[in-house]
Amino acid sequence: MLGARQVAPDTTCLESYFPLPGLGMLPVNAFVIAAQQPVLVDTGLSMLRDDFLAALAETIDPSTLRWIWLSHMDADHLGNLQQILDLAPEAKIVTNFLGMGKMALREFDLSRVHLLEPGATLDAGDRELFPVKPAYYDAPETIGFVDTRTRVLFSADAFGALMQAPAEEAAAIRPEALRDGLTTWAAIDAPWLGVANPEAFGRALAGIRRFDPTAIISGHLPVAIGMTDRLLETLSGAVGRGTPAAPDHDSIEQLMARDAA
Repeated sequence: MLGARQVAPDTTCLESYFPLPGLGMLPVNAFVIAAQQPVLVDTGLSMLRDDFLAALAETIDPSTLRWIWLSHMDADHLGNLQQILDLAPEAKIVTNFLGMGKMALREFDLSRVHLLEPGATLDAGDRELFPVKPAYYDAPETIGFVDTRTRVLFSADAFGALMQAPAEEAAAIRPEALRDGLTTWAAIDAPWLGVANPEAFGRALAGIRRFDPTAIISGHLPVAIGMTDRLLETLSGAVGRGTPAAPDHDSIEQLMARDAA
């Protein structure tokens, strides 16, 4: 866990990295939006709970949180949800119908849920968070958003990249390393891109371009400022390449042994 750092106007990243043997590391980010009604976006990894909660407390008094926006229900996005709910008694969880259903399967308190209806926005007092379906995702309940005050786009898992070392911004990553990290992680996280229709995917990417975001914040990439076209162009080449082969058990053991040496 690297701690808390402001990455865009009114936007603080709670950043950490998860090692992946043989592949490098994956950023795992949550965000605090300093709105009139403060918003926490995702809740980090449970294995880093103490550090995550400390970084959150450095950024904001958790009891003042009003909203917890869950992009989707994967473990790296809701790892500390219950602990934060306990610290933030006034906070409501923002999700959609399928997300609420998955929460019920995990026995979370559904009375704390604010159900985001299709076409609705979240009123955070001095701004609205406009829901956006990311261009690609690994869970169908996934919802990103555009902050209407800062025009920052939260893309959930989309634009995530494998990395070899931490970086403060995506622009600091060597272009070829960023390209390889983006396309490799996209193939792992959303393998359906390998058989997706390039024209249909191109339309989805064009929809992101029309938002003209000032910055893109992703759950799995350092903040990308002024890089929208570059990211979209890179990802346009990630479709139609077939399904990537997964490493077998022996390969994984060899990679783990090598990294531990």
